[in-house]
Amino acid sequence: MSLLSVDEARSRMLSHFKPIGTETLPLAECARRVLGIDVVAQNDLPSFDNSAMDGFAVIASDLVDAGPASPRTLKVVADIPAGTSPNVTLAPGQAARIMTGAPLPKGADAVIPVEETDFHERAPGTPAPKTVAIYKALRAGDYVRAQGTDVQTGQPVLKAGHRLRPQDLGLLAMLGVAEVPVYRKPRVALLSSGDELVPVDAPLRPGKIRDSNTYTLSALLEEAGAETLNLGIAADRRDAVEELLEKAAAQQVDLILSSAGVSVGAFDFIKDVVEAQGELNFWRVNMRPGKPLAFGKFKSIPFIGLPGNPVSAFVGFEVFVRLTLERMSGLKTAGRPRVRVRLAESITSDGRESYLRSDVREENGILSARLAGHQGSGNLLSIVQANALLIIPAGVKSLAAGTEIDAWLL
Repeated sequence: MSLLSVDEARSRMLSHFKPIGTETLPLAECARRVLGIDVVAQNDLPSFDNSAMDGFAVIASDLVDAGPASPRTLKVVADIPAGTSPNVTLAPGQAARIMTGAPLPKGADAVIPVEETDFHERAPGTPAPKTVAIYKALRAGDYVRAQGTDVQTGQPVLKAGHRLRPQDLGLLAMLGVAEVPVYRKPRVALLSSGDELVPVDAPLRPGKIRDSNTYTLSALLEEAGAETLNLGIAADRRDAVEELLEKAAAQQVDLILSSAGVSVGAFDFIKDVVEAQGELNFWRVNMRPGKPLAFGKFKSIPFIGLPGNPVSAFVGFEVFVRLTLERMSGLKTAGRPRVRVRLAESITSDGRESYLRSDVREENGILSARLAGHQGSGNLLSIVQANALLIIPAGVKSLAAGTEIDAWLL
């Protein structure tokens, strides 16, 4: 089987996925979930004219000539705290003390901040004065939050496919949306493969290495909005691999994700087991790092096999798995932010589409990129030191300093 280009492999893979359905959850449980419906405002925001300041509700025309040398004195006829509904109507020459957020009384069309008056008592419980002198002229609407200035009834405010942020939840709460349909989290079965792997807390005997991919990939899955079923480490035996894949199938997960075991080694069984009980769409991609990347189905469940080298697994996740999960999650905008950067040094590649770990910094208004550490696929420190992946197109073997290329910000 020949090497596929990254674009072709990604297109093939994504064609097998679609959003996996919605569930309705309380608003408090919807942070970072993907919205399943368009949201249209059912009420105005603000829902009534209210004060933007602590001060006095007034009729602006009463204060046309007011100033520091010519204050206007008004009779205070009401005291309006937030959360109340005033039953007073202001007449010319009258004012009402009002708190921030409190409804404007009838007749009033502006608010004078308390700082622009002769009333300086601020202690809690201080009663309103009988009269107030005002040292500033106003126009109608000054310091008033008018009904509907933020959102109007019937206005679309959020679209399906949007990942809900804290501010989105706040807006939905203001609109009275107590629960909302969101796309279900993809359930992903995760396993590592290899006799050389031991759990992180196990003694490190000769020839063994600690299983890092489980931790890296679990965190990436969580970040991408998936729910993870961690199956552990499969030994380099066909029956051990079959046992974990069967366990994943029994759990009816949406995706099986493995690391290692999909290359051409004598003890790499995952690819063979998947083919025996499903199908393999492709298993080699023209990219660096991460060429031995497999995609297919095990018993009708989509399967992605990442390479075992830690950096290859990380890059493979970013290039393929993240987009797949985002499509399953109903997300409309997908992938890491892509920016143009300028190389601060010359770099070489081997002609495959390459994803090089990089440190990107702004220098004199330009995003400048330098390689971050050794680029070997087993050197995990370099991905820790990196904040971006430089994308070197297929067929390119060298780039001079000063060249502009695309990069993914991590």
